[in-house]
Amino acid sequence: MRQDATPEQVAGVIGAIEVRGLQAHAIPGAQRTAIGITGNEGPLETAVFEALPGVLEAIRVSHPYKLVSREVKPDESIVSIGGVAIGGRKLVVIGGPCAVESRTQTLTVARGIKEAGGHILRGGAFKPRTSPYSFQGMGEEGLQILAEARDETGLPIVTEAVDMESLDLVERYADAIQIGARNMQNFSLLKRAGKAKKPVLLKRGMSATLEEFLMSAEYIVSQGNYDVILCERGVRTFSDHSRNTLDLTVVPAVKQISHLPILVDPSHGTGKRDRVPPLSRAAVAVGADGVIIEVHHDPDRALSDGPQSMKPAAFAELLIELRRVAEAVGREL
Repeated sequence: MRQDATPEQVAGVIGAIEVRGLQAHAIPGAQRTAIGITGNEGPLETAVFEALPGVLEAIRVSHPYKLVSREVKPDESIVSIGGVAIGGRKLVVIGGPCAVESRTQTLTVARGIKEAGGHILRGGAFKPRTSPYSFQGMGEEGLQILAEARDETGLPIVTEAVDMESLDLVERYADAIQIGARNMQNFSLLKRAGKAKKPVLLKRGMSATLEEFLMSAEYIVSQGNYDVILCERGVRTFSDHSRNTLDLTVVPAVKQISHLPILVDPSHGTGKRDRVPPLSRAAVAVGADGVIIEVHHDPDRALSDGPQSMKPAAFAELLIELRRVAEAVGREL
């Protein structure tokens, strides 16, 4: 749409799309609104839409991921999680334990994240684990503890939903819903997340290509939830020196073809806490919109992913380093 297009003109274009039996997706931007069209079985005549009042131009989208493509929306999307903007010039740091283990543990870590200057608290109330005998999370009680930590510190919370039932609970308690790597192609769960009223943090599957990653985001956006944040967390390769191979090349690739913001998770990407700081610095340098880092006050006794979790003091030191890198590449933290 034109930059000066009125709400009535936007509504008129949406009506013209829907009367043809198609779906209209109005995606607001910083300068103008873009309206994506889906549901067509073949090419549409662009002249039909370019003649409508308020329309600047009609563009054919070549990618299969239409709504998350920069062809639909050239300017970057900024997604708000509990008032914290992700995307744009400012970087975001998300920190917290892999799993909510107790009230004392979660509040202790949350206070450390807040004091260090972190922006958002993460923590798993539901934990999908490889072994059925591993700690599976505290469920709704864990969500209640996270909500208490938010009330005390003011930090918005993001936590993972692993199925339909848990997504209902996460949507009720959290400020953002995380879809983990194992569920990146759980299409029914993605559709449900697309109907949620909360932002979605979508992690890349451990064997997913860039196109598969963006198609999963398309599932969510196609259902009407345009607040999607991508997250690179490492892919599985033949490498045996780290838990996963952190694919930082995907960050500039995403930035080139998609308007969605992207974070990097160096904790899962490396699996070892001493490698988290250098990969975090590299993530900021390569253009990520922020990092998500696992923090635990007593990682050697953590019930989940202790070896990759940093202590709050080390987390605070890392943020100082990240501010320097951010300044060097024209960003703010």
